Amino acid sequence: MTSLALGVPTIRRDPAQIPPTHGRPDVAGLVDRFGREARDLRVSITEKCSLRCTYCMPEAGLPPIARDDLLTATEIGRLVGIAVRDLGVRDIRFTGGEPLMRNDLVEIIRRSSEAADGASISMTTNAIGLDKRVGALVAAGLTRINISLDTVDRDHFARLTRRDRLPSVFAGITAAKAAGLTPLKINAVLMRDTLDGAVDLLEWSIANGVRLRFIEQMPLDADEAWARDNMIDAAELLDVLGSRFTLTSPTREDPSSPAEEWIVDGGPATVGVIASVTRSFCAACDRTRLTAEGTVRSCLFGDDETDLRGLMRGGASDELIADWWRAAMWGKQAGHGMERADFVRPLRSMGAIGG
Repeated sequence: MTSLALGVPTIRRDPAQIPPTHGRPDVAGLVDRFGREARDLRVSITEKCSLRCTYCMPEAGLPPIARDDLLTATEIGRLVGIAVRDLGVRDIRFTGGEPLMRNDLVEIIRRSSEAADGASISMTTNAIGLDKRVGALVAAGLTRINISLDTVDRDHFARLTRRDRLPSVFAGITAAKAAGLTPLKINAVLMRDTLDGAVDLLEWSIANGVRLRFIEQMPLDADEAWARDNMIDAAELLDVLGSRFTLTSPTREDPSSPAEEWIVDGGPATVGVIASVTRSFCAACDRTRLTAEGTVRSCLFGDDETDLRGLMRGGASDELIADWWRAAMWGKQAGHGMERADFVRPLRSMGAIGG
């Protein structure tokens, strides 16, 4: 394996030799050696983004992916069809970078929706420019949306994202609600310099009828500045929120959901906490990932990738592609391993993997 700056790998595979799957049961789904089955597909479609969040992107952005190396809308639709029809996937979420940076996003959503046979089609976005495109995206088949928003303080937002674009995010949120993309979820990454604004963000979310979820920062920033000792964990966040709200009855929507949901002040409002680092949910992980270049990545923290784009462009059948995908997932690691002394962060950053 070779790599470019910021750990974006180049993958080479021999299409004639599928990785070994000794002991794998004869089932169609994306099972692994630890009894998990992947039903949630995350598809990164670009490394580009309109923001430069310090926990994700370097100030200059990620090295560009050559246009010919990106999956096309047709190729994405084909892989979504294989995932749903042949591999048991039921949820498809498009990520980036920032998905709205793809000019052909509407076509990607349309082709994927046509191939998805009723599976949900969703997107994670920073919402900049969403107000101008949301109608076409919904018409193409978009059913749900998550919006990344870490603070409602304009100065904090500009420092964190290196861009003064908070009004544009608010415009996108308003448009998404008007288009019927509800319940609308807000994702906020916990950072030391925005912790004081966590109460304000929750108050704003409740007032605006959106569902807020806080996420522990993971060691996936391109600048490699993450340090566990400086990380805001779930316990510290809950103490801060508890100074203003009464939080009770934490539950999960389903066993594989990453968010622990707390009832706020007796309900009906809730707040989610995704404690990716300190309260690992790896044992119930149900995700499989496609990078923008068309490689399967079975785990955020596993650098082993399998090249499906090369198979497609080499004339492989859907059946062969599905077999390679199954083999990739059979080799999925048990968990991220951040609790171990020998933990090594992955080569790719979050912006290159997809959220």
